[in-house]
Amino acid sequence: MSQVRVRFAPSPTGFFHIGSARTALFNWLYARHTGGKFILRIEDTDKERNSDAFLKVIFDSMRWLGMDWDEGPEVGGDFGPYFQSQRTELYKAKLQELAAKGRAYEKDGAWWLRLEGARSAAYDEHLKKDYEKVDAAPMVLHDMVRGQVARVEDRDFVIFRSNGEPVFHFVNVVDDIEMKITHVIRGEDHLSNTSKHLEIFKAFGAKPPMYGHIPLILKTDGPGKMSKRDKGALIEEYQQRRYLPAAVRNYLCLLGWTPADGKEVLPIEEIIKQFEISAVHQSNARFDERKMSHINAQTLRTLPAAEFATLARPILLETKVVDASVSDTRLAEVLGIVQEKVISLEHLPEFMGFFFTDDFKKDEGAMANLTKKGGDPVARIRELLPALEAAAWTEPALEAAFAAVGAANERKPTDYFAPARFAASGQGGGAHLLGVLRVLGRDTTLARLKAFIA
Repeated sequence: MSQVRVRFAPSPTGFFHIGSARTALFNWLYARHTGGKFILRIEDTDKERNSDAFLKVIFDSMRWLGMDWDEGPEVGGDFGPYFQSQRTELYKAKLQELAAKGRAYEKDGAWWLRLEGARSAAYDEHLKKDYEKVDAAPMVLHDMVRGQVARVEDRDFVIFRSNGEPVFHFVNVVDDIEMKITHVIRGEDHLSNTSKHLEIFKAFGAKPPMYGHIPLILKTDGPGKMSKRDKGALIEEYQQRRYLPAAVRNYLCLLGWTPADGKEVLPIEEIIKQFEISAVHQSNARFDERKMSHINAQTLRTLPAAEFATLARPILLETKVVDASVSDTRLAEVLGIVQEKVISLEHLPEFMGFFFTDDFKKDEGAMANLTKKGGDPVARIRELLPALEAAAWTEPALEAAFAAVGAANERKPTDYFAPARFAASGQGGGAHLLGVLRVLGRDTTLARLKAFIA
């Protein structure tokens, strides 16, 4: 079997949509799974809408997601150029090749592909139509995702417009032939184009690639395909919100594919090992940002401590939670207890800011919950304070202090957790309380409890 060659062919006419990213990813995974080549090809023939800024977004987003390409812009390769705008002369030559074979003809300034079985180019004037209808048998395509698909193309169709520009179908096939593409993995919305593409392959006498049409991504609520206007539709949003690229990539893998072992959070090496196009679902996938957030949180919690610190420090510096004087040791100590609870890097400043300043924000909802549950939180802190003042500042000693106060007042030790947390951090939840108090330190904790009472 020849080496697998797949391609991703975006147009630089807008921001990088999550559907485009998923298509690129499935191609990249298939190439990596099979030891093949992943080619990036830019379909930039729409001169009015193309933009260098959008081209940069494509490159940056793909690299952010960890999708390297083996051939294409900024990389090179033996089958370039990899911009369609630089392949104009090739398209004209290939058109003439079809014309010489009698498979293309000119009419009304445009060039048409003649389907097999069509009449000669001499038209009966009284029967003149936009294009000829021919007797055509169904064309059966074996789709790697959808199985046997029957399609009929029963009319000649335009391959070069009257303005001299080639149409998408023509350049798409010419490039696939010239770049020796063996497998085309693309969205289900392209399935209707496939019969035209197969006719063009047939006209050139070229073997078509294997096709796999992957399911659409539906918007979170309601019917319809996810569009660029829908919340969460652009990869750029996740970059700005400091999602982990590995988590976004992991979630995109699950939009239409399920790992054989049923696990959802997997290292990319394991995903590559398991990925099979034949296992891609036929039913459409529904986008669920909550699930992506969950995978992001799970991925964040399993990062090596040093990597977590490397990601966290610039964010905390930028938001002025810490300054350059905070040591790596102190930062690692704080990060060590918050990593298991934080759900995203985006929320890290508000989640851990209280460790570095006494001027921390207090969660009004958490305070309301304290009083709603009955009892006076100030009175609870008064009961607790002497035991904490006497405790050695270790987690076992702090746990014993809470237990002793609970027993003395016929309460559960945890009855004192929420008021102590709020007094020390202004929050109603977060990292394990005893760890928080230990890392805050004796002096800071006691001072905050007394300030709360006051």
